[in-house]
Amino acid sequence: MTAERKERFPLPRRDPAQRARDFDEVALGYSEPEARAEASRCLGCKRRPCVEGCPVGVDIPGFVEKIAAGDFAGAIRLVKQYNALPAICGRVCPQETQCEQVCILAKKGASVAIGALERFAADWEAGHPGQASAQETAPQSKGQRAAIIGSGPASLTAAGELARLGYGVTIFESLHSAGGVLRYGIPSFRLPREVLEREIDYVRSLGVEIQANVVLGKTLTLEDLFAEGYEAVFIGTGAGLPHFLDIPGENYSGVYTANEFLTRVNLMKANLFPQYDTPVAAGERVAVIGGGNVTLDAARSALRLGAKTVTLVYRRSRAEMPARAEEVENAEEEGIKFRFLAAPKRILADGNGRVNALECQEMELGEPDESGRRRPVSIKGREFILPVDSLIVAIGAGPNPLLPRATPGLETDRNGRIRVDPETLQTSIPGVFAGGDISNEEGTVIAAMGDGKRAARAIAGYLRTKREKEAVSASLEEGKN
Repeated sequence: MTAERKERFPLPRRDPAQRARDFDEVALGYSEPEARAEASRCLGCKRRPCVEGCPVGVDIPGFVEKIAAGDFAGAIRLVKQYNALPAICGRVCPQETQCEQVCILAKKGASVAIGALERFAADWEAGHPGQASAQETAPQSKGQRAAIIGSGPASLTAAGELARLGYGVTIFESLHSAGGVLRYGIPSFRLPREVLEREIDYVRSLGVEIQANVVLGKTLTLEDLFAEGYEAVFIGTGAGLPHFLDIPGENYSGVYTANEFLTRVNLMKANLFPQYDTPVAAGERVAVIGGGNVTLDAARSALRLGAKTVTLVYRRSRAEMPARAEEVENAEEEGIKFRFLAAPKRILADGNGRVNALECQEMELGEPDESGRRRPVSIKGREFILPVDSLIVAIGAGPNPLLPRATPGLETDRNGRIRVDPETLQTSIPGVFAGGDISNEEGTVIAAMGDGKRAARAIAGYLRTKREKEAVSASLEEGKN
């Protein structure tokens, strides 16, 4: 293939004035001609750096070539050999810092739009039922079962991989619906619920059972799972413990963590009040603290809930923001205001204890810190007041502590993350593995999926070895008799 066009085809998006007031998806996806034209830009290079840049190792040149040739069914079949959640990855994964970043075309121009093409292939399959993926042959049962705790991207990936290998798999989810952070953390304007349901149904179709409303560490323990016949466990419970500002006034009414705010919108359907009796009061003037994707999700959700002004307050400059550039651009188009080089100092309230203002400290950038970004330094005597009705704190989250605290012998680091072997992802307890945000700080959907895939392979190896040892032991016992 040869690249005839230097610039990529832009992904169509809805008009900002319309999309800023509803929760429908922002990006529209490629048409068939657009997808073929974009795919035709791929050089098909032999070194295939894009594959190395993909945490789950998708054959990117292979599926892109099939799209360019118009073989959309073949493209999605190939993708699904490596990735069980392509419609999700195509929408929310930061391809610009992974597969697209190392694309040869990125050296002199724009990389191939790998994420948009993956989304296209997955959406094409959904729009052509029965025409795309051939029915997968059910693997021969290994007669061994694995339990998966949590149902986010790491867990769904691990479950699908193990099911394909012939192991019995059950996912245990604490909430009433599966999906983990994909459901409670990402708004539907970025990840429509019907897309999420479709991907989860595909994992179910591989033979995975999902049990909701089961809280490991409360309803069941790891000991209970082993007693019930599960021979290995994967923990993928994510980062559900929000970080706080630790400034005066943080307990006033109208102050939310992004975790609470987004969960009430995404999972409890606060955006559909009064059809659902779970409102959330965003207010007319909203401030959101932080600079990541979650910050933008919260800010854009508040706008859609009726806020007249939404201001994102970030202590560094735009250049240091960890959020995806695409999402920053979408937010700006929709009217989100940005106040850079500012840090919250204290929260003020009215006589009823309801937040009515945020005092901020102006900052400047100093020397780089351990993250490589320039450290924000306060400018003495430079404060300002930002009038607000609501404040959303979106400065990150830590690992969910419930299961580790309830499991004797499960080692964690000083930040509460489960310690794992870097190669196998096995924990300090034999047969128990962990991945995703519960064990590392990567924090992206695709990185969590990469952990799930690695853990599944390690679990399969562990179960195989366990079975072999049991067979030898049984043989020796039989010889004694």
